[in-house]
Amino acid sequence: MKTLLRLSAHIHFLITALFVLAALTLLAMAVNTGFHAVLTDGLNSAGAQGVIEAIGLTTVAVVALQIAQTIGEEEVIREVHMSGPTRARRFLSRFMVVIVVAVAIEGLVATFKANREDLALLPNAAAILIAVGVLLAGWGLFIRFNRYAEELEPEAMKQAKQEDSKLE
Repeated sequence: MKTLLRLSAHIHFLITALFVLAALTLLAMAVNTGFHAVLTDGLNSAGAQGVIEAIGLTTVAVVALQIAQTIGEEEVIREVHMSGPTRARRFLSRFMVVIVVAVAIEGLVATFKANREDLALLPNAAAILIAVGVLLAGWGLFIRFNRYAEELEPEAMKQAKQEDSKLE
């Protein structure tokens, strides 16, 4: 079983590295898109649309990087397992922060794009922003219900805080 756990840590490291590589690739694409938009379209609405698209790519790059950091810290450095409510809440909260922020920015990008290109796309942008609200509400409920479970296991919080010392 220990061999399987070590293999799992190596696989998680590989996944972390792939997420970092994807983030760097997306960041390079965002820089290229932004510069290309400004250089070819200038400082007008077409150039602004290209810059907004670059912001969307940068947002996805940040999401990939944050997921890499979360997997790296939780699965490789700390070598923890999602066995208790405290660990699950902390892991999912980190993940949800990234997802909610990314989806919110994508909703704003979609809103700007709909405003500039085609107002018929506005309901799609609104649906993305409504999804952000639903995600936030669901996340809030998860934290609320998870708190009750944490109160039943106060030693899990102590253990989680001790695991944090591995990151210092």
